[in-house]
Amino acid sequence: MSGFETLSEQACFGGVQGFYRHDSVVCGGPMRFAVYQPPQAVQGRRPVLYYLAGLTCTEETATIKAGAQRLAAQYGMVLVMPDTSPRDTGIEGATGDWEFGEGAGFYVDATQAPFAARFRMHSYVVEELPALIERQFRVDASHSSIFGHSMGGHGALTIALRYPERYRSVSAFAPIVAPSQVPWGQKALPRYLGEDRAAWADYDACELVARQTFPGTILIDQGEADKFLEGQLRPELFDQACAETGQALLLRRHPGYDHSYWFISTFMEDHLRHHAQALGLA
Repeated sequence: MSGFETLSEQACFGGVQGFYRHDSVVCGGPMRFAVYQPPQAVQGRRPVLYYLAGLTCTEETATIKAGAQRLAAQYGMVLVMPDTSPRDTGIEGATGDWEFGEGAGFYVDATQAPFAARFRMHSYVVEELPALIERQFRVDASHSSIFGHSMGGHGALTIALRYPERYRSVSAFAPIVAPSQVPWGQKALPRYLGEDRAAWADYDACELVARQTFPGTILIDQGEADKFLEGQLRPELFDQACAETGQALLLRRHPGYDHSYWFISTFMEDHLRHHAQALGLA
């Protein structure tokens, strides 16, 4: 494919950890992502697990900090970790605020100028990136799962709930479950999507689960020492929404854990096991 570039590749747990860049039609410019190929990939196509990172993060954050490669090698799954937004957009207002714009794409398809031209992370994650991954790497697209952290947990939940036929499983660390009701979402969604709250509902896990449940159990881990717990995350809202619609949910609260990758790395093994089971690997 033209416009695809290998930035680096290193041996890791018998497989290959790589960083790549390509020309994105959906996002109107270059996009970066990371892929871990387990040692089993040399023998044929493998199940794939997508990880969506949170505010201020890049394709490097979880790749370096989460400690997922050892377990991915054990289970034989490919890990894909995209960037959280387009970069160097030149759009006024897209930089300078860590809660919005570059590094904070919120996994939506913006409809409002000037962001609509570049900030289309929903379509990028759902359509363009998986198609590229299937062309360039040995993945079995029929065995795909998705998870994420914070803003990326929001992205994983909303994408899985909108396209349950595409993903075998979904999980999240400290996700934003009700962006329509919390400050992070109330800042970002109007600027990306306009003032019509009906458009926001397409990117709100609490709203989406009331429309359509996900087959299988959703796993969520939440640290009780997370400084964003009460103001921004509010997992109890999703717990209630799932209870009302019959969605199977395993919401685990952990005293003493915060919002950091120390928390994520602690429970990463549980999440990879959750996905490995759904992907037929464990």
